[in-house]
Amino acid sequence: MTIPRSHADRVLAAIRAGEATHSRIVASWSRSAELYGLDAGAPMKPQRLSEQEFRAARERMEPIIRAAGTSLDDLFQAVGGVGCCVLMADCDGVPVERRGKPADDRDFSDWGLWTATRWGEAEMGTNAIGTCLSEQRPTKVHRDQHFLARNAAISCMSAPLHGADGKLAGVLDVSSCRADLTEALAELIAQSVAQTARRIEAETFRLAFPLARIVMVPGAERSAGALVAVDADDLVVGATRGARRVLGLSGDVAAAPRPAADLLGLQSAETLDQAERGVLARALARADGNVSAAARGLGISRATMHRKLLRQRIALPE
Repeated sequence: MTIPRSHADRVLAAIRAGEATHSRIVASWSRSAELYGLDAGAPMKPQRLSEQEFRAARERMEPIIRAAGTSLDDLFQAVGGVGCCVLMADCDGVPVERRGKPADDRDFSDWGLWTATRWGEAEMGTNAIGTCLSEQRPTKVHRDQHFLARNAAISCMSAPLHGADGKLAGVLDVSSCRADLTEALAELIAQSVAQTARRIEAETFRLAFPLARIVMVPGAERSAGALVAVDADDLVVGATRGARRVLGLSGDVAAAPRPAADLLGLQSAETLDQAERGVLARALARADGNVSAAARGLGISRATMHRKLLRQRIALPE
């Protein structure tokens, strides 16, 4: 198969002209050619992992795979009708999960848009999966924006995925081989991909802290997905990437938990007396105002419960 040089020549001319300083795409082309030594005109296909390597890759992604199922199905439901497939890849750019229509499978397989293939920027040059991982931000690569001429008929839209620890864990991608996919439609799909990625991150975070309260950081509306996990002692034991950015957190949050009230700017009981009042009020609420039941729940006598309620000036229900 002979690849026309026109695309490769255009890529090389843009790099030589120094366009990388004001174009993300050309900056990626430059990395592809100069850092990774790739040839834009080479008729190369994605490399494939061995079965053992692929199993290991899936095992590393298991927490996100478990959390992503419904979101991947919903995204495919939205884009599958316009000839797109949905891929979720790991940090090496290897898709570990895929959604696609059987009628389109042969085309996508021929292009290498399949599980166990390598779509890192170092292997395939500029492409949405690999470039998204390199730059760690949502990426759209439309048709001849790809580095390799063989990929100039593909449109890909990706967004990074972060694990419960806030670290980059992979990438979510929607790809199309259709010639009639316009750049405007690709932009709309890119927005859906980014929104779905945030949903997957949130669900991954919730599953990682099943016994904690998941709280949205107040005032972080512009940083979607800014969530913290708060344990039974009101200590923050986990934070998403968005929350870490808003709150200035880093490292292992669980190893050095912080009071939720301090981090979130909320009022809380600061004295033992105030803490006791909170315990009594919650016990009474759980018991629907039944003093005897509340006392049993706290492991104290009804008389002791009454004395404490009077001392704390907590009104009994009529």
